[in-house]
Amino acid sequence: MQKMMAAILLCLCAADLWSHEVINSAEAPRAVGPYSQAIQAGNTVYLAGQIALDPATGTYTPASIQDETRRVLNNLRAVLQAAGLDLSHLVSTTVYLADLDDFAAMNAAYAEFFTDAAPARATIEAARIPGGAKVEISAIAVR
Repeated sequence: MQKMMAAILLCLCAADLWSHEVINSAEAPRAVGPYSQAIQAGNTVYLAGQIALDPATGTYTPASIQDETRRVLNNLRAVLQAAGLDLSHLVSTTVYLADLDDFAAMNAAYAEFFTDAAPARATIEAARIPGGAKVEISAIAVR
């Protein structure tokens, strides 16, 4: 009987680990393809890459790397808020830069959003970012 109860409990726990929920925010740009703004699996939220799209219009207007970085992080913040989280829940980000020479300027704007414990981060140069954007950031958050 104990083995059967343990097996049932294990199955229930495993089922919960494999379930996931789509997270969407009207305050962030809508997905422009077959993907979700974010997916929550267990206590982890995986945020799709964001570029500097205006959430109200869904359009990209080229701006300085600092302004684009701020817009991207505000878009990510809106998605996190839809999941009941905030930027402090981020554990990892991946920053894609169209030009790695923009790293210092992007980093200065990025630092404005993380005054305490910043998430782990990787930054890479990408040959092309959708829409001609200068920066895209994807992220992982944990409840």
